[in-house]
Amino acid sequence: MIGTESTRYLLIINDGPYGSERPYNALRLAMNLVKREAVHVRVFLMGDGVQCAIKGQQTPQGYYNIERMFTAVMRCGDVAT
Repeated sequence: MIGTESTRYLLIINDGPYGSERPYNALRLAMNLVKREAVHVRVFLMGDGVQCAIKGQQTPQGYYNIERMFTAVMRCGDVAT
């Protein structure tokens, strides 16, 4: 990358945290992108996707903890609902 420009990503999650792989895949991608230099990640939650941000989730057996993944992204990225 030349200069101080940064690459910006917007990920939109509109599925609930469990029952679909889409929130998991979006957050997995976001977690990897925020580790890169000169990258800005924003996650927009809409519809059922806002349930990904609820604290104290009971993770169904066999699923990744979406709350934990979401928290990791929030440390380095932006979240909008």
